[in-house]
Amino acid sequence: MITRTTRWPAPAKLNLFLYITGRRPDGYHELQTLFQFLDHSDTLTITANDSGDISLSPAIEGVATEDNLIYRAADALRQAVGIRAGAEIHIDKILPMGGGLGGGSSDAATTLVALNYLWQAGLSEDELAEIGLKLGADVPVFVRGISAFAEGVGEKLQPAEPQEKWYLVAKPDVSIATVDIFTHPELTRDSKKMTLDALLAGIYENDCEKIVRRLHPEVDKALSWLLEYAPSRLTGTGACVFAEFSTQQEANATLNKLPDWLQGFVAKGVNTSPLLTALNAHSTDCQ
Repeated sequence: MITRTTRWPAPAKLNLFLYITGRRPDGYHELQTLFQFLDHSDTLTITANDSGDISLSPAIEGVATEDNLIYRAADALRQAVGIRAGAEIHIDKILPMGGGLGGGSSDAATTLVALNYLWQAGLSEDELAEIGLKLGADVPVFVRGISAFAEGVGEKLQPAEPQEKWYLVAKPDVSIATVDIFTHPELTRDSKKMTLDALLAGIYENDCEKIVRRLHPEVDKALSWLLEYAPSRLTGTGACVFAEFSTQQEANATLNKLPDWLQGFVAKGVNTSPLLTALNAHSTDCQ
């Protein structure tokens, strides 16, 4: 066990496109989506120990520790390898909840990857991804750390290399429950399945955007504002929206014009997750 205190990024993701191609008998939706990471992250500071206890700080109001995805990920890893291990985990949370940036899934994935390393549990990437899938459909892509084209319910991943653009990400003052969007009767559920090459060559869209804009005027207003400056769309089921730029300078110039009813940040799209970079750095330090 490695007991020194270490810091680990839990990066945001964008769905550069999202198409819903069907609905399965179990109620889950068949998707085609393109994940790319951002160099903008929550940070987990972790000290592993052999106490058998997982402590989290700070507490999230209204969320019991046992229900926190970070705790659930740590506990699932312990059970998978049958070890008595513990950890003190502190999170610096900057990714908004209910924003479509994958913050909770990313936190869970970082917990799995970091504790697998610190506890020296020895699980493979595939085994960690399998544990992650039970925690959430987006967790495996964060575990693997490579931008990916996803199909199925999001678990069938194919490495992809979209352009690494600069993005202005903005969040209206609203939080959106994914279940509300995926259960909406007017949600598009019959987009044509296409090959990755065909999708990459087309105009990127998000099938959830029309419903989200109708249900949440704040999102509609944010997208209308961003579209004055650059190609813009919803990520996931929102509430965050993003505009793409070729340079950081262009993105920052638009950020400086952001109205006071929007919160935002500028980040670079990256095809190798900051988490994977951190794991490689920690592993090198111990050689």
